[in-house]
This record gives sequence, C-alpha cells and structure tokens, in this order.
Amino acid sequence: MTSVGSTASSVSVGVVGLGYWGPNLARNFDRLPEAELRWICDASQERRERWAPSFTGARATGELDELLGDPSLDAVILATHVPTHADLAVRVLEAGKHCFVEKPLAQSSLDAERVVEAAEAAGRVLMVGHLLEYHPGVEKLRELVFGGDLGDVRYLYSNRLNLGQLRADENALWSLGAHDVSVVLRLVDEDPIECRAVGESYMRPGVQDVVFGYLRFPSGVAAHLHLSWLDPHKERRFTVVGSKQMATFDDMELDEKVKVYDKGFDQSFESYGEYTARSGDVVSPSISNREPLRIECRHFLERVRDGVEPRSGPRSGLRVVRVLEALQESLDRSSRAAAL
Repeated sequence: MTSVGSTASSVSVGVVGLGYWGPNLARNFDRLPEAELRWICDASQERRERWAPSFTGARATGELDELLGDPSLDAVILATHVPTHADLAVRVLEAGKHCFVEKPLAQSSLDAERVVEAAEAAGRVLMVGHLLEYHPGVEKLRELVFGGDLGDVRYLYSNRLNLGQLRADENALWSLGAHDVSVVLRLVDEDPIECRAVGESYMRPGVQDVVFGYLRFPSGVAAHLHLSWLDPHKERRFTVVGSKQMATFDDMELDEKVKVYDKGFDQSFESYGEYTARSGDVVSPSISNREPLRIECRHFLERVRDGVEPRSGPRSGLRVVRVLEALQESLDRSSRAAAL
C-alpha cells in the first residue's frame, strides 16, 4: 500500500485528543523511529499548551481540518471521547488518511459499519486500539489455547475491577468491557450466539458502574465478565478452564503474569464413569516484557506500510461493537436505576 506522505524511513502521524490516553499514544509514536509525530490536536487550548513542550517536533492545533488538509500527513490517531469516534474516523478516512481509533470503534454497530465502509472505499488502513490483543501475556494465553495445552476450552471469565473514575458518557460495559470482549473473542475465535448482561447504576442514574456479562458460543464455550469501577479490589485478570489444564493471565502481577495449572478431572479406569480430581504443578511460562502500547503502535505503522489488515482491524472492531451492543440491549432490559 502506498502511503500519502511517508518516506522510506517514517510514517507521519497526528494525534487527536490529548485527554487521558492521547498523550500516551503521542509519546509512543514520537519515540518510534518508524514514525514522525507531525501534529497534536485538541479543542482545549489548556491541553495544547500543556503538551506542546513535550512534543516540540509537532505542530499543535485545535482544528482537525488542519491535519486533514496536510497532504504530507499519512495517518491520524483518534483518542477523543467515544461518542465522537465514528464521525471523526469517517472524516479522516474520507480525507485519504490511515486511521487508528481508540476502543471502541463506535457506540453502535451501524456507526461501526459506516466507518468500515469508509475505510474500504478509501483503501486506507483502519485499526482499533484493542490494546490487550497486543499484550504478550494475552498472546501467550492464546498460544496455550490454540496449541492444545489446555485441551478443550470449557469456559473462561474475566475480572476488570477498580475503585476508578466515574464517567458520564459511557458505562462500565463500554469503558471496561471493550477490553475484555476483544480478548474473549480472540481466545475463542467465534461469534457468540447468546449475550446477556445485568448491572446497576449506583453513582450516576442510568450509567451502570457494575456489570456482569455472559456470553455463550456455538462450540459450547461460555464466558463471564465482571466489570466494575466501584470495587475495593484492583483486578485485571482472565482465567481459562480447559479439559486438560487451566491458565490465568493477571496483568496486575509484576512477574509471572501467566500461570498454567495442571488441574482438572481425569477419568478413573477402576470405576467406569467416575472421575478423580488432579492437582499438579503450577508453571509460569516466560513472556516478553515489552510495553503493549509500543507493540500496538508499531503494528499500526507496519500495517500502514504493507496494507495487510491489522490484528484489531475493521472486522475485529466491528465484532466487538456488535457484542457490546447486544450486551447493552440485555442490560437495558434487566437493569434498574439505583442512584445513591
């Protein structure tokens, strides 16, 4: 794929949105030798003035049109509020720029489909910031699943909990669940046939701060999600239970983020139909300590160069939004406002 303004040594990028996550993206693209951070953009003058000294090689602006009108700019990185993702991504793609959008791609499947169609029409790379898909720990977990080490996967579950920031424009499902849904879909590699969710709005009416989700897949695999920013624990953990072994990925661990448990039930040959519990060793396989965000940013640059669909490309982004939307529909039917 031919880029609009990149040289053999770099891909020129602009970062839009300098709130919580945008500066982290700008930092990574600024430090990658394969990229040139040419623009930083935010409607807030205070944010522009705050971050401009950190990225002296980039021009600061409050107008997205300045980036879209720069013929030498290859790609735009969107780290704006979730409700703006779809409309801004379409504008970027229609301007002929490659586009990286923070998760989730959109707040509805119709909007997500609109972005995907814009990427196809423009012939540009579209990638969604499903950061955990690039975490070496998640990749190791996927390797264990598809390598057969765990046997047949029975079920998996995730805990993403914290006493965290309360949001007004998205609930715990969309804010936290986008991470976990993307990982579950990558581990199972199927679309769910059943999506159910319950939750409660304790701090803000109509904005669920705790959500329990359930997914069932055609193969019989089940997945459970516990999402909350109203919890005494800080957890970011996945557990996969297989017929041979079980495994966990715990992102809060400094070392040994992935553990494999030689636990399960073995059929007893002495008594037909009976099973005996097995509890063997716990092994922690080695994984890379590379920063997932750096891996993700480099992956985007590589896909801009070769035109191959990113790991978290249009299909991945659309799948996640469809599952979140189905869970939200279930949540709307089951939840009640319970503001304190």
